[in-house]
Amino acid sequence: MSSVRRLMATLSSSSSSLWKNGLSLRATQSTSIVRSTALLGYRRTFRRSFVVASSSFDNDNREFVIVGGGNAAGYAARTFVEHGMADGRLCIVSKEAYAPYERPALTKAYLFPLDKKPARLPGFHTCVGSGGERQTPEWYQEKGIETIYNEPVTSIDIEKHTLTTNSGKLLKYGSLIVATGCTASRFPEKIGGNLPGVHYIRDVADADALISSLEKAKKVVIVGGGYIGMEVAAAAVAWKLDTTIVFPENHLLQRLFTPSLAQRYEELYKENGVKFLKGAMIKNLEAGADGSVAAIKLEDGSTIEADTVIIGIGAKPAVGPFESVGLNTTVGGIQVDGQFRTNIPGIFAVGDVAAFPLKLYDRIARVEHVDHARRSAQHCVKALLSAQTHNYDYLPYFYSRVFEYEGSSRKVWWQFFGDNVGEAIEVGNFDPKIATFWIESGKLKGVLLESGSPEEFQLLPELARSQPIVDKDKLENASSVEEALDIARSSLQVKASV
Repeated sequence: MSSVRRLMATLSSSSSSLWKNGLSLRATQSTSIVRSTALLGYRRTFRRSFVVASSSFDNDNREFVIVGGGNAAGYAARTFVEHGMADGRLCIVSKEAYAPYERPALTKAYLFPLDKKPARLPGFHTCVGSGGERQTPEWYQEKGIETIYNEPVTSIDIEKHTLTTNSGKLLKYGSLIVATGCTASRFPEKIGGNLPGVHYIRDVADADALISSLEKAKKVVIVGGGYIGMEVAAAAVAWKLDTTIVFPENHLLQRLFTPSLAQRYEELYKENGVKFLKGAMIKNLEAGADGSVAAIKLEDGSTIEADTVIIGIGAKPAVGPFESVGLNTTVGGIQVDGQFRTNIPGIFAVGDVAAFPLKLYDRIARVEHVDHARRSAQHCVKALLSAQTHNYDYLPYFYSRVFEYEGSSRKVWWQFFGDNVGEAIEVGNFDPKIATFWIESGKLKGVLLESGSPEEFQLLPELARSQPIVDKDKLENASSVEEALDIARSSLQVKASV
């Protein structure tokens, strides 16, 4: 057995043993030093060992392989580059035809009509969403990163460290990062879920197909009152289309908005011509004479005419072939520890597909958001390549931007940090801004702000992470959002002085 193979076997055995006993591979400083020293020698020889390996493998770069081509993959690639470990070592295999891009654009600026200056690639390739360098396909070539597009991974052999793609390509990996994200939840085919004119949005191809429909649409129906529904409806307004949102809940974005806050947004949408059908259950989608969708039939027997339907009812983690090899998926995603290691040595998972310890609230969570995709990828790669020992400590963060196109009477941008538990206190009249504070046992647990200043938005994560004791009566009696934020800010100072 070569020295490289002996080292791999030793690391694999140690990792497996420590995982089973609930211990961290980096529990002590000495463990970190030994690991870093060992891996240094391992990296010096690893590339050469793979280059002389079987020519039957379809990837040249085999030390690190990322499966998935979304935001997490792009930010992981950047982190490999920053550590000098990408050139000739990193391979990305993706089912998409494009280099990683900032996916949130697909339900926002990408859907604007041509006269509203829509977003287009390469304009929103990763990592421009966080102010970083735009990683075009040429960027990956320049950095020595091998990219394999249009190749969904269909199976994995954890003993041989190989992946097989849809076309039969056999890929070798040393360390594997699963960054497959989610797939859109779909209506069953038997109730019309695959009819022409019915759309789901998860990638550029989906968004392109929707734009083709919007160009000739007259009546648009959006199923779902969450993020996708709200953002697509706002974009449809720019096309001046008859737009209706249908959902079974009592109000928009029920998992975050309070009824009062939702009502404010619903009124704003109505002012822009959007209609709502709340508490509605869909029976099936009906086709017209040409075979395309023509109407939505509800459980109460009524119908809504529609020539374009967008389904935005959530997403499912894309665990795919990784579910059958022993990875823990009982929590709804691939379960990982605070370093994004799975229960199989050498395999990691990041982004939407990962179920990770949410340290701040002491629970396992899976977060479907671009901010987590970015941060988890960076944390995972740093832990893999360096002596970083601290666990991922994520603060839940969500945001949305709607009606932001040229000519809009009011551009809307809100941000939320923390946990929406406890009693909600709303401050402000929504003209021009509004804030909602969630307080539990006297502590500020979460805060949402609409149309704030940059300085005000910067205060939100500090409040949510510190969870200061706040005078609820003072908040309730605040005459403005600015005054309420000052009250919350002063509670931070009180906590710091204690």
